[in-house]
Amino acid sequence: MLIEAIRASADCRLAGALDIAASPAIGNDAAAFLGHASGVAVSSDLRAGLAQAGVLIDFTRPEGTLAHLKACRELGVNAVIGTTGFSDAQKAVIADAARDIAIVMAPNMSVGVNVTMKLLEMAAQALATGYDIEIIEAHHRHKVDAPSGTALKMGEVIAQALGRDLKQCAVYARGGVTGERDPSTIGFSSIRGGDIVGDHTVLFAGTGERIEITHKSASRSTYAQGSLRAVRYLAGRKSGLFDMFDVLALR
Repeated sequence: MLIEAIRASADCRLAGALDIAASPAIGNDAAAFLGHASGVAVSSDLRAGLAQAGVLIDFTRPEGTLAHLKACRELGVNAVIGTTGFSDAQKAVIADAARDIAIVMAPNMSVGVNVTMKLLEMAAQALATGYDIEIIEAHHRHKVDAPSGTALKMGEVIAQALGRDLKQCAVYARGGVTGERDPSTIGFSSIRGGDIVGDHTVLFAGTGERIEITHKSASRSTYAQGSLRAVRYLAGRKSGLFDMFDVLALR
């Protein structure tokens, strides 16, 4: 999706394509699956892949992203990070790298999802009392982390709007006799199955009414388009850590 979006854009150029050494794609033209020749071969050599690049778009795993980011920092290559599942310590490493290169980091690059985040911020402020908040997310069977990074970010946005600490008020699992729901908590539920690209619903349940704010992804192309908007935002920037609220001017 990223390669297809880059090829279709008027202002971005594919400079490198990276995969793990065991990938059968290694050595093949990166755009071969589209029936085109890009002149860029898929490589496992990180530095060779970054040699002509201004920005690395990284959707991998936390350990891989941090290794890539170290090379980006040394080479002066900016980064767009869509990887999720980072620990607080790993996030601190990324923040430190942003002293030397410019980084856009977001758990979801979709423009629609980030507009939804803004709506959630507004809703949380208006529904601060008398409403129970639950976040329900669904993804494909191959997703390895739960709750999704997007769901966690939604929780962080809501908690911040309410003046709460998500680490203190989040509930990630319920089973057995749980007792009555604590109204100060934010609940999370995760569904895994089939090929679901990504569905997120935040439920504000009050007395006599409930409000549901939902975003559903039907294609990963929206993440690719959002990533390119992040790439454009980084143009000319030398350092700093940004997110999609910065990219979309939603602050």
